[in-house]
Amino acid sequence: MSRYHLAYIFERFPTFTQTFCVREILELERMGVRPLIFSIHDTRDEKVRHYPEELLQRVHFLPPEEELIAKVLKWKEANELPQSVVLTLRHWGDRPDKNRVYEAAYISHVLTQLGSAAPSHTHSHFAGMGARTCWWLRKFHGTSFSFTAHANDIFCCGETQIPPLSSLFREASLVVTVSDYTARKLKEEFPIDAPRVQRVYNGLDLQPFVDARAGADRTKAAGGILSVGRLIEKKGYDDLITACGLLRDRDIPFHCRIVGEGPLEDELKSQISNLKLTDRVTLTGPLGMTEIIRLLAEETQVFALACKTEKDGGKDNLPTVLMEAMAASLPCVSTRLAGVPEMVVDGVTGLLCDEKQPAAFADHLVTLLQDPLRCEQMGKAGLTHARKHFAKEETSVNLLDAFAERASLRFDLTLAQKYGLLTSFASRTMRGDAQLRHHAAKARDKSFDLARFMDCT
Repeated sequence: MSRYHLAYIFERFPTFTQTFCVREILELERMGVRPLIFSIHDTRDEKVRHYPEELLQRVHFLPPEEELIAKVLKWKEANELPQSVVLTLRHWGDRPDKNRVYEAAYISHVLTQLGSAAPSHTHSHFAGMGARTCWWLRKFHGTSFSFTAHANDIFCCGETQIPPLSSLFREASLVVTVSDYTARKLKEEFPIDAPRVQRVYNGLDLQPFVDARAGADRTKAAGGILSVGRLIEKKGYDDLITACGLLRDRDIPFHCRIVGEGPLEDELKSQISNLKLTDRVTLTGPLGMTEIIRLLAEETQVFALACKTEKDGGKDNLPTVLMEAMAASLPCVSTRLAGVPEMVVDGVTGLLCDEKQPAAFADHLVTLLQDPLRCEQMGKAGLTHARKHFAKEETSVNLLDAFAERASLRFDLTLAQKYGLLTSFASRTMRGDAQLRHHAAKARDKSFDLARFMDCT
């Protein structure tokens, strides 16, 4: 059996809202890296398009909670688990996040069965369930780990989860983040761990959008505004609809389509009705990717996304839909929020305003709707920008480079040890004291300190 160099641990995979994860896996495989794939939740009932069946068959779905716990306890009774797992389960009891412990114990057992073919590094997307399972797996199996931080997983993350975000950062050998904005934010929040933070943009397959635009009949594009995303607060659809009301009041010819579904649908329908915009703004509901690409290519003059910060601090970071619009050679109107300015270069590939400013947003829409030549120029610049920064072929190489560097990144932990930032117990672990990872007929816990075990690196 050939060795796996890498394992991905997802909370849900594949899933319709995270197709960038599918693209990442497929691109890594195209470059010769075939990762082992785990999904904590079974998503086989979800309808995910453009997903190779062969890849789906390789995903190792963890059993449902009760079955998973029963299997781990059976292995525990049969002395098939390392001391670290047995002792942690014994001391953890029914504390919060116990499922992460059992999930890591389950995956650890699977990796043990692979023997020399087992990967030595795990990666997860989002600083959530998957990353915390990777963290526990490092304790139990000795694998290094990394994760990709996105948006609400870091913008809205409190310290109540176990392990907290600070511990994930301290022990990850690499933290990937998808924008320069979040890289700066995380380096400021975790300065000791800053050398291990690296920005790698999410990648997109640009070609379907480029091809559709190349052969498009654009006779219906004039005045077309398109927005795509879940109908939730951070997408700013209420501000977009308000801006559309201002366009109508200024006698600007337009029609706006909002594609998606979500909890704010009824509220947005009421807003459209109250503003008497039912003939100008349409909530289409969810559409397939083929139809979205057609709308971008044939019936859209300007793409709009009025991103804003939610009441709980949540916000978009690097919305994929803006990449897709740029790949279709469309100018974008959006807000100066998080990583958006790294995609929509103000005055070059589109126009930006401050969040929650529908009047300013409307002004930008008017500017572009009344200037088709500028739309064409910005659209071409957007495609050039997307090819340079967001093409999956480029971003996957950057990700592989980051993985390849993770061994040298461990030197930062040595520096932390030098300056007394690690406990002596952690130092012994760094020198290779893997006694707790060995199997034992009886796991003795007289000297086992759960808090110290969790705190070690």
